Formats: sequence, structure tokens, C-alpha cells
Amino acid sequence: MPELPEVEVVRAGLEPAVAGALITGVEVFEPRSLKRHSPLEGPFEALLAGRRMLAAGRRGKFLWFPLSAAGDGAHPQALVAHLGMSGQVLLRSPGVQEAGLLRIRLQIEHPEHGEFWVNFVDQRIFGSMAVDRLEPTPDGALGGYFGFAASSLVASGSKASFLEPNVTRAGEEHAWLAMVPGQVAHIARDPLDPAFDEAAFFAALARKKTGIKRALLDQTLVSGIGNIYADESLWAARLHYEHPADRLSRRRMRELLAEVRLVLEKALAEGGTSFDAQYVNVNGASGYFSHSLNAYGQQGKPCPRCGTPIVREQFMNRSSHFCPRCQRPFRPRPPRP
Repeated sequence: MPELPEVEVVRAGLEPAVAGALITGVEVFEPRSLKRHSPLEGPFEALLAGRRMLAAGRRGKFLWFPLSAAGDGAHPQALVAHLGMSGQVLLRSPGVQEAGLLRIRLQIEHPEHGEFWVNFVDQRIFGSMAVDRLEPTPDGALGGYFGFAASSLVASGSKASFLEPNVTRAGEEHAWLAMVPGQVAHIARDPLDPAFDEAAFFAALARKKTGIKRALLDQTLVSGIGNIYADESLWAARLHYEHPADRLSRRRMRELLAEVRLVLEKALAEGGTSFDAQYVNVNGASGYFSHSLNAYGQQGKPCPRCGTPIVREQFMNRSSHFCPRCQRPFRPRPPRP
């Protein structure tokens, strides 16, 4: 499943084309790709046609595109996309035939860049699109990660205002910046979110009675981290995947969070991780972080740090990859006599 870097690559690629673009047509070829869309909101196609997408936002693995108001007093809404296991959101020139399994197509017209098609392609139909209501964030901060163009609307348009996470000063015209889709609200902020609360994360981690990898995969605790980047971050921090989360010192928590951010930022810079043609950017190109992996998928290969062969073990319904020398299992200290 695409994780934070792969989804952010898609968001960043879509933003220039969709921010301010008018939706002129909507075609749904696979109704199952609307499984997260509530009929109570209204017909999917009718809710989108004739409205503008204001920006491209992301929280963890969810994408959303705030929509222009449907009418006076209408509740703010957004188009929400989740890629699932194999979903792709691709930008195409009008008339281009899609090679993959096309599920939904948006016809858009940008005031500067012209006409595009936004194709939602999904082989296994685990991904989805939906129109959902936007809810205010409890802390008044940005709903998720937006690009510079949207975030600069917070105050004066300066770079300093882009870095300021609290947007309660923004006028009602831009109130959607401090909102999040209802079906995304339960998802925690991710480590690259400007409003990520480190202290709250550390406190929640200290209450977790699980292994540290299971905690990192809990999207209600911290979002955007999946199996690949959990293994890579734990290798970098020299932590075994079953190390009890509540037995980590505050110093070790800080070290782990720093490694998580470094791994995510490096993967993002390299376009994400692609093992096959499923994980691609909006132009259909693959990322190349797979060449930088130290632990995930490297079983039997020497650890880049100590030379010990990387081991793969069953974990939940997936696998964990680690160095048995660098990442030793937790051993509680015996009680003092």
C-alpha cells in the first residue's frame, strides 16, 4: 500500500493542475470505487460538476481537494481520495487512452494550464473517491499538509506565514484550510505535518502496551507510516520491532522520531518506493527509493552497518525485516535484590 512519501508525491504532482481548476465533467466507470461516498451527500457526479478544486491536501495516506461552495450556506465539502493497495491518480491530456483499469475520470479546466483529465486507475478496487463534508480541526491548525500556494493564504502570503500552522486568522474565504474531511478526522497527523504535536505523540507512545512497530503502524497515533518505512526507521534507530513502546525512554523516542522523519524525507526526495508499476506519480513514473532500502525486502543481504545478514520474520499479516545484531530484542533488566 502506498505510504506517506508515495501519496505526497501524487499530491505535489496534482497541485499545479487542480488548484483553481473547474470540474467540467465526471465519469464513473466502476461504482465500487465510490464505496466511501455517502449517498446522503448526494450523487457523486452532481456534487462535483461545475465546482472548482481549491487546493490539494494530504493527511497521512489520504488526499483531499477542497471544493468551492455549492451555494449560500452550504456545508464545506471536499473530494477525498484514498489509493488503497493499487490506486493511481494520473494527469492525462484529453483524449489519451488509459492503459490501466480506469475507474473514475474527472474532466477539468485550469485557468492557466488549460484542459486535463484526472484519471483514477485502480486494479484491485481497494482505493476510492468520495465527496465528504469538511470539519474544523480542534486546534485551529491546517487540516493537513498543503502546498505553498494554499498555505500562503493563511496570512500575508509571506514565507513566514506558510510555516505558521495555526490558521484561525484566515478569513472565511479560506476557512477550508483549517478543516479536514469527516472520514479523515480520526487519522492522526503525520511526522512531516507542521502541526504535528511531538509532546502528545511521546505521551501516547508511553501509554502503548504494544511493540514499537505495531505502534508506528497505528494510524490513529501517527499517520503515513506503513510496513516499509517502519522497518527502515527502526533499522536506522537500532530498535527491534517488538521493543515495548512504553519502555522507550524519552531520549529514544526523540531519536526514533528523528529517524522516521529522515527516512520519510529521503523517500520523498527520491519519489517514493516502487517495486512494480502500481506505485507511480501523476505522470506514471516510478520512484526509486527501493534502491536505498537498508532493511525492508533485504533478507539474506548483509546489513549495511555491520554486515550481519538481514532477517525476515512474520509480523501480524505481513513481515518485519531487521538486523539481528544491530536490533537486538528487548531484555528487561532483572529486579534489584
